[in-house]
Amino acid sequence: MTEQQAAERETESPDVPEEAAMAPDDAEPEDAEDQDEPALDPAAAARRAAALAYVRKFGDPVLRTRARPVERFDEALKDEIERMGELMIDAIGVGLAATQIGVLHRVLVYRVQQDSPVVALVNPEIEWKGGEEEIMEEGCLSLPSVLVDVERPLHVRVRARDERGEEIVIEASGLEARVIQHEVDHLEGVLILDRTSREQRKEAMRALREAQEAA
Repeated sequence: MTEQQAAERETESPDVPEEAAMAPDDAEPEDAEDQDEPALDPAAAARRAAALAYVRKFGDPVLRTRARPVERFDEALKDEIERMGELMIDAIGVGLAATQIGVLHRVLVYRVQQDSPVVALVNPEIEWKGGEEEIMEEGCLSLPSVLVDVERPLHVRVRARDERGEEIVIEASGLEARVIQHEVDHLEGVLILDRTSREQRKEAMRALREAQEAA
């Protein structure tokens, strides 16, 4: 999901309660398929294209592979997280899982609001989901040209580690909760195609084939 789409979706989603607010990653809910994004300047467009080239696309086996828990919290991990954040920002996304760049670490980064810092979650586990659910369109950096309806809980609680290994707990609502759930799915080898209707899955597969043929 792009930053513009996140901003549009945020206006439709419930606000995050003050006690649950965190700086918001590639879940990736998106708006109507026919809604154009503003044109990027050449430098930004070049950065986005370069970043997207690193993102694994549908059909790559790594996207169906479950990530392994991180055991070493060292400089290499910090560098990995920093690189993921930079790729996410350059790709104009709001979330990215390590498996999307071919790394089988249980790591994700996200940033729902453009002026917020990037949040990194290492070994995230969703330990609670609220009963209230909502259906929204989602897209994915790994699934170009695809938009499908996905139903997810509006509120979640996630337990994870930060890049230093310190335990953190995030209570998230609305768009932030959706983005986190989308990225955790990636770490489990689950795609939005698995969480939509059969009809929308068929349409998505058609769009993917057409995109591949046009490439």
